Amino acid sequence: PMKMTMATAAATSAPQPAGPIYVDTQHDDFVHDAQLDFYGAKLATCSSDRTIKIYNVAGSNYEHCATLTGHEGPVWQVSWSHPKFGVILASCGFDGSVLIHRETRPREWSVLYNARGLHESSVNGIAFAPHELGLMLATASSDGTVAILTHQPDNSWSEEVIRDNALGVNSVSWAPSGAYYDADAANPETASPPRLVTGGCDNRIRFWVKSLTSAQWEEETDSPLGTAYAHSDWVRDVAWAPPLLPNVNVVASCSEDKTVLIWTQKGAGTEWNPKLLGTFDAPVWRVSWSVTGHMLAVSSGDNDVSLWKAGVDGVWSKMTTVPDTATQTAAPPPPPPQQG
Repeated sequence: PMKMTMATAAATSAPQPAGPIYVDTQHDDFVHDAQLDFYGAKLATCSSDRTIKIYNVAGSNYEHCATLTGHEGPVWQVSWSHPKFGVILASCGFDGSVLIHRETRPREWSVLYNARGLHESSVNGIAFAPHELGLMLATASSDGTVAILTHQPDNSWSEEVIRDNALGVNSVSWAPSGAYYDADAANPETASPPRLVTGGCDNRIRFWVKSLTSAQWEEETDSPLGTAYAHSDWVRDVAWAPPLLPNVNVVASCSEDKTVLIWTQKGAGTEWNPKLLGTFDAPVWRVSWSVTGHMLAVSSGDNDVSLWKAGVDGVWSKMTTVPDTATQTAAPPPPPPQQG
């Protein structure tokens, strides 16, 4: 059975007891992702064994309560929606499918939406939008596209497609609500259009915005990327930090080049300035912000998880490394296939 430490999932959820909590997932193959829900009360894991497992979590205790099936290959990533929409979990996998699951009653789950023809190859990243935008889901695929699924009033789902880069897309992250603030707007909190950041197999991150005039997704060209640092290999993950100051935005990216970059933008339409968080001993697979945006969790190599924090001088320092006692059987995701 595959074991994992909940410290790798806890960075973006509710406060947890001191020290890592080790979960014997009972998966039969590598565990690729673990996500706590909004309240930190449910944990979802996904694996190469083609299943998703759900656990009820209370303090340092956990209880397996459901196993979700439906994928025909390894499941790479899962994402919880905001609880205002119910208990909803999205998953994506190697088979090119995206499944949206709902808990209809305690311990009973059904498939709310099955998007099997959405992508032509492996779907590597998945993320629900901020709840202020409605029930929306972004998916990133090796076919070079990002798809946006939006729940409609008649319970159907609309599909939009962003053509990102031909080599493939590994990850996607939404700009949080309040990332951009226009004090002169009628409703400053909702005046800004939806935005995304993606990480690709072309070693780049890209920013996308849904135009308020054309209603189409367009690459944001008004905010250039600084050139002080850049990734030299596949970007494995991107994560947009919760906003700390009005119109100051921070994005973390990690890569197979063993680096993590912190991109900072001070004002809408200005340059994203990159800073090197650090160079690691192995490829970096995942980055995850704390709910306050003050701390970043970094997962690299086979079993290394470290927590980082920026000082008042803007210098990043490593706070701690999570013990790897129970993570020896954990494994990073294999490279997703590129479109042939």
